[in-house]
Amino acid sequence: MVNSAGELLFFRQREGPWMPTLKLLHKYPFFLPMQQVDKGAIRFVLSGANIMCPGLTSPGARMSGVDKGQVVAVMAEGKEHALAVGCTALSTDDIAKVNKGVGIENCHYLNDGLWQMKPVK
Repeated sequence: MVNSAGELLFFRQREGPWMPTLKLLHKYPFFLPMQQVDKGAIRFVLSGANIMCPGLTSPGARMSGVDKGQVVAVMAEGKEHALAVGCTALSTDDIAKVNKGVGIENCHYLNDGLWQMKPVK
């Protein structure tokens, strides 16, 4: 979904939920619930990796209560802006209980193809 200037605002994967782009999320940071990963997870998130449960439950991480399948902003310890937009694979309660496997599916991250996309003319 694009605005009148051709800037991409929302996207979706196949028949999944509509998600805001990171550029829109940086303008409106409280648009989505936030999940914070620890510093050690940053390089993996920026490489497109899914966010693993241990990266969400370590001392530098913070989780807000959300259900499975919720679109969330992925923040990082010590950083001001979101690193990624993802969809929770488990509820935050289950992430804390299980503490292994994928917690958030990484759908869009800084400097990926969607981030680099030029306005549509």
